[in-house]
Amino acid sequence: MDKDEYKKLVKQLTPKENKGKNAIIAFLVGGAIGVIAEGIANLLVHCFAIAKTESYLWTCLIVIFVASLFTALGFFDNWVSKTKAGLILPTTGFAHSVTSAGLDYKRDGLITGIGANLFKLAGSVILYGIIGAFFFSILGVIIYG
Repeated sequence: MDKDEYKKLVKQLTPKENKGKNAIIAFLVGGAIGVIAEGIANLLVHCFAIAKTESYLWTCLIVIFVASLFTALGFFDNWVSKTKAGLILPTTGFAHSVTSAGLDYKRDGLITGIGANLFKLAGSVILYGIIGAFFFSILGVIIYG
């Protein structure tokens, strides 16, 4: 079997994903996370007398903690396989990437395991986020003065 025959066979046997269905599921799950987060923020404002702007900071911390906890408990990966981008694109995805990288290398110790690999995947997101923010801020200064 040559390369072309092998590629055809792989393409033929690879299961097809329903992109429309995945998009709808991701939209609904991501929206549900947004609704839950807004509910948490409103709960903090009304029940704990926290300022609205400060409640959003606490809400981010709570969402990140819950996503990290669910990753550590081992069932966040199963949810991601079912909901696809619905859980990966929000803040929960970032928390999941950091936590799962740390958990993968915990057997190597605190320094050479967790410390060296914690931002393995998330580090590139942080790097390009900072670079993008830098260039967009320069563009904003040029356009708006």
